[in-house]
Amino acid sequence: MQPDQKLFVLVRNDLSRSQKAVQAGHAVAQFCIEQPGKWVNGTLVYLKVADEKELDEWFGTKLFGATRTFFCEPDRDNEMTAIAALGVDEYVKDLPLL
Repeated sequence: MQPDQKLFVLVRNDLSRSQKAVQAGHAVAQFCIEQPGKWVNGTLVYLKVADEKELDEWFGTKLFGATRTFFCEPDRDNEMTAIAALGVDEYVKDLPLL
């Protein structure tokens, strides 16, 4: 792990403000569980995508092969709500900040 690596968190913009915060936190926690030691509390960058469809495109295609994870919210019928990905600076550079 590089100490200055950024963990990018992509969150659905169609969620309420409080849900965006909660779902981003879940994605970070899920990443730390699934990828222990890959990112150790360094820089976090929160970005927004339009909705679940776009989030799914990012996870399945645009970030394919990257060190990444997703979170699905049980209270929202297991909808995908956020993605956390490491080392994807160039891929996400045009996404707006959350």
